[in-house]
Amino acid sequence: MANRRLEEIKLLALCMASDNRDAFSRLVEIHQQGLRRFLLNMTNGNEALTDDLAQETFIKAWLAVRSFHGLSGFKTWLYRIAINEFSTYRRQAARYDMTGMDVGDLSIVDSSSSPLTADARMDVASVIKHLPEKERLVTLLFYMEELPVKEIVKITGMPDGTVKSHLSRARGHLSKLLAR
Repeated sequence: MANRRLEEIKLLALCMASDNRDAFSRLVEIHQQGLRRFLLNMTNGNEALTDDLAQETFIKAWLAVRSFHGLSGFKTWLYRIAINEFSTYRRQAARYDMTGMDVGDLSIVDSSSSPLTADARMDVASVIKHLPEKERLVTLLFYMEELPVKEIVKITGMPDGTVKSHLSRARGHLSKLLAR
């Protein structure tokens, strides 16, 4: 973990100092899988939209890498950009009715080797779609991306207590829905 953090710092320094595209490509390789999984869950498994949002996220990160001050981790900064891209997409889709999908119908996509059976994942996926968007967002970041509350606060801009409240409410909602 410490080696990865040092490598990330080195790569960021190369990007900032000399616009080193190879260094940024390595950062993309490091974070691409997790970011795509997160976006895939937010887009109801829409791979084309996920690809577009991930690409926009990495392009914006490349263009703004010199503005990254290191006050939070690079992953935190990157996920904040991804959430902004998703929010922009949602606003545009609502404004122009560009979407043929209900983004509220969320499918959980987990590429890790989870002990959950396929049926259990389907049950969870079918109930998470019923969570309000902010509860769904913090639930995905906390449980799927395994981010601590402190990082979720930085990514979402929500206060610590609000994140914890959304997680608590989401657990309650999930518990009731799964008990049916």
